[in-house]
Amino acid sequence: MNSNNSDKNANKTGQEVTKTKQWCMVVDIAKCENCNNCFIACKDEHYGNDWAGYTDSQPLHGHRWMNILRKEHGEFPYIRVAYLPKPCFHCANAPCINKASDNQIYKRDDGIVIIDPAKAKGDTELIKHCPYGAIWWNEEKQTAQKCTLCAHLLDEGWKAPRCVQACPTGALTFHSINIDEFDNFIESNKLVDFGAEEGSENVPHHCVLYKNLDLYNCCFIAGSVAVKTEKIVSGENIIVEDCVANATVQLYKNNSLIAQTITDTFGDYRFDGLHENSGEYQIKITYDIINNSTNSDPEKHTKHTLIEVILKKSCFAGITWI
Repeated sequence: MNSNNSDKNANKTGQEVTKTKQWCMVVDIAKCENCNNCFIACKDEHYGNDWAGYTDSQPLHGHRWMNILRKEHGEFPYIRVAYLPKPCFHCANAPCINKASDNQIYKRDDGIVIIDPAKAKGDTELIKHCPYGAIWWNEEKQTAQKCTLCAHLLDEGWKAPRCVQACPTGALTFHSINIDEFDNFIESNKLVDFGAEEGSENVPHHCVLYKNLDLYNCCFIAGSVAVKTEKIVSGENIIVEDCVANATVQLYKNNSLIAQTITDTFGDYRFDGLHENSGEYQIKITYDIINNSTNSDPEKHTKHTLIEVILKKSCFAGITWI
């Protein structure tokens, strides 16, 4: 049952030193489209299959070892839905291990947390030991079950579990990392633990880490920039409404610049990673006005518009007409 997931390097004395590696699944919220291929692949691998020493077969209905959460943000006409794939996190200091008895649940050297399918028989209390709801009860088998990261396949030489293999967008990736390089891996890829508070220290490493988690947990302020111009068509003056692309949009909080972007082709902009009920923000929009003249070259004038937004939840700041 122990993983052989390790490297051997020679030290200065010529002796071999084993470097333990840990598996890590990275979930990128920005790339998940709720296709549920990961869920279906998990079901295909585990329904009707007993993997001796790893887990009993998964029931056809009820269990979601890879559960896809969804959250809607915004208001008409700007609404965004974020999806969060949520398996067992294989926690570094797993509460389920601490509360279980007789090695019913244990952690392997490679970081994977396993529920012993024999020792877990008949103990319904095990499903209460996970604060994230990742442990399920199999009534037919009378045992507690959860995601194993397809440890039976990894031990056979697979490079990733079935859910990662089936992901078409790259929202799920899988990595084998030296323990002493884990902190650098997290920092360089801007990864966080699920539920980790911003600015917290000493957050335990999990085998499942998230990228762009703020798209699910946090709020946004969005808006549009447009212009009305007067044109002569067939001898008549008409008002034409156009989107303003490439306008500079800056977000201020307490008179300090905290973010900057430009409007897209449709004149839209959005600031992510903001917190609910975080109060008043100022949005400064900078754009160029071109004055055309038949007697001279076009003149460009830079203009500024300032709007204020009180953020409670994700919101649309409206169309700014310039």
